[in-house]
This record gives sequence, C-alpha cells and structure tokens, in this order.
Amino acid sequence: MATAYKLSLKHPDLQIVLLEKEPVLADHQTGNNSGVIHSGIYYIPGSSKAENCRNGRHQLVAFAQEHGIPHDICGKIILATTEEEVGRLKGIYTRGKQNQIEGIKLIDDIEIAQLEPHAVGLEAIHVPCTGIIDFRAAVNKMAELFLKQGKNQVKIGWRLEGITKNARSSILFNGSEKVEAARVIFCGGLQADRLAKLDGLNPEVATVPFRGDYYELTPQGKHKVKNLIYPVPDPAFPFLGVHFTRMTDGSVECGPNAVFGFKREGYNRTSFDVKDTSEALAFSGTWRLFAKHWRMGLHEQQRAWSKKLFLEALKKLIPSLEMQDIKRARSGVRAMTLKPNGAMVDDFLFLQQDRHLHVLNAPSPAATACLAIADNIINQLDIDL
Repeated sequence: MATAYKLSLKHPDLQIVLLEKEPVLADHQTGNNSGVIHSGIYYIPGSSKAENCRNGRHQLVAFAQEHGIPHDICGKIILATTEEEVGRLKGIYTRGKQNQIEGIKLIDDIEIAQLEPHAVGLEAIHVPCTGIIDFRAAVNKMAELFLKQGKNQVKIGWRLEGITKNARSSILFNGSEKVEAARVIFCGGLQADRLAKLDGLNPEVATVPFRGDYYELTPQGKHKVKNLIYPVPDPAFPFLGVHFTRMTDGSVECGPNAVFGFKREGYNRTSFDVKDTSEALAFSGTWRLFAKHWRMGLHEQQRAWSKKLFLEALKKLIPSLEMQDIKRARSGVRAMTLKPNGAMVDDFLFLQQDRHLHVLNAPSPAATACLAIADNIINQLDIDL
C-alpha cells in the first residue's frame, strides 16, 4: 500500500491498481505485528535495514502527524539483566551511535527505575525516538489518499492465479477476471516466494512461517509497564526475544515467542495446512535452521503451550509479575526468508526481471520503513516509467 501510495504521488498521471487477496488491507504481517515504530538501533550500519528504518521512521511519524493516525513517540529501554548482557548492550549502543539514532543514552539502575519502576536490570539503553502506531489505520489512510488520485483502484478479494506476458504488457488473472499492466510490483509478504514462482522465476530462497504468540497484561498488571521494555537480543538466535509493548489503545502486550508455523497464515497454536507444512519441510534450509537452533526451538515450542514458561521469560525483565498479571492474547506470523544453507536473509531482498519487481524479503522493520522502501522500489522502476 505504501508503494502504491508513493507511486501515485510521484506519478499522478499513472493509473495504478492494487490487488489484495484478502477482504481487507493489512490483514497479515502488518496488521498483526507489535505496532512499534522502530528506531533502527540494532541494524548493521550502512545496510538497507538501517538506512530505510531511519528514513522510513521519520516519514511514518510525519505521515501520522499530518493525518491524525494514532501514535506515540514514547521511547523504550533495552534492559541488561546480567553482566554478559551488559557487554552486549555496549555493542548495541555503539551501533546505535553509528546509525545516528537520536537521543540514545546508557542509563543505570536508578534511571531505569525512574523510567520503568517495575523493571529490574543492571544497565539499559534509553531509546527515546522509538514509538507505537496503529499500522492498520496508517494503511487505510494511505489507501484513502491513493484512491483520490486519478483512476487508481484497490481490488480486495483478488487472488492472483496466473500471469501471461506480451510484447507491451503483463496480464494478471483471477479466474475469469484479468488486469493488464505495463509494470507489476509484487509485495507478497508471506506468499512472496510463491508469487515469484508463479511468475516463472527461481528465487532460490523460501518463505518459512514463524508464529509469534502474545500475552496481554491484565488490568491488575498493566501498571507495571509504562512504555516499551526490550531485552538484550541473543546473538545466537534470530529474534529479539519477548518484550513489553504498550499499544495505542492503552493495552500492554508481552511477547512474542517464535515457533515454526505449520500454516503461513495461521494465527492459532493448532493452525495447520498440509501444503504450507510440506513445502517448508521439503526445503533444505528449514532443516539446517532446525539443526542449528534445535535447543532454542524446542524451548520456544514448550513456551508456546506453557503459561508458566512464558511468565518465567517475562519475569527476567519484571520480576514482580505474577500469573494473574498476564492472559493469552493474539498471535502473528512472520515470513522468514531462508537460503538453502539455512541462513536467514537478514536484509531486504528484491528480484527484478523485465517489467516485474518482486519484494522477496521485507523483514522487520519493514512496517516502520514502508514509505522509504516504497521510494527504493519506485527508484528501481523509474528507469522504465
């Protein structure tokens, strides 16, 4: 949606059609993530993630301010609870400085207590430019503005089933309905690799789903979190770890864990799809990832079913949490793009062929960076427009 919106601003004379297979926009990764406007503190300096996150964050906040999207630049702390984590925390702080993250500061236990009275740690990084936002509201506003431009269209419930090409254009099919276009941009998220294959490409990577389950703080526990509290990430594991996030509606979520998803768009612990599971398990990279992280993966699966184990992880940041302070909430599914050797594709990945451009990998912070990523996509296409 960000790409269509930005394209309509730069080329208002174009007729642009957005095709969405779901009955509403932002119904998967965008609408089920943690709602955080990321700072960009973790990413390798000079990487696409780092550059797009910083640029995209500024654009997203400006967009939210201009159009009244619910958001709050509330800040977060990254909390070290052991001496080993303190060492890693210093490395994150150095990287944040290299990434020009505004206002970051190393704080001690006294300052931690001032920001988050119930959090307990040795040291932390205060990241004041991190925020929260209603991403669904942002997407819907982009759609509203997009539709005001020229002859633009949003077709929901439109599942791509086939593609043909002629000398001048591409024809996309959904049953008997078709759309003809001079250029096509594929932003398929959890279906990115399948769309590339449908387009006759061999992406050499696979989209493997990982589900993240959240708990929510109950009314009696909600006062224990003021804004956002994150752990120091484990460098051996490709996820940030469970954390606390105050949402724009005032609720506080905690999580997510990270477990292999048996369904690409499955949001329950028992969700299962034969095709999704068999494709993921037939890919060599999936098994190589399992082999590397099997201990952590087993623990994550156990925690998915055990409220007690989930609480234990949360208590590392807020020791006073009790069982009655948390209740099970929603889940999200992350599209992890894997190479055949089991390595995670850690940065944004695009594949362009003729008139088509595929976004094969757009991991976090893609929602934060969406407007900046859109600029990159449009710049790649501008040669031909």
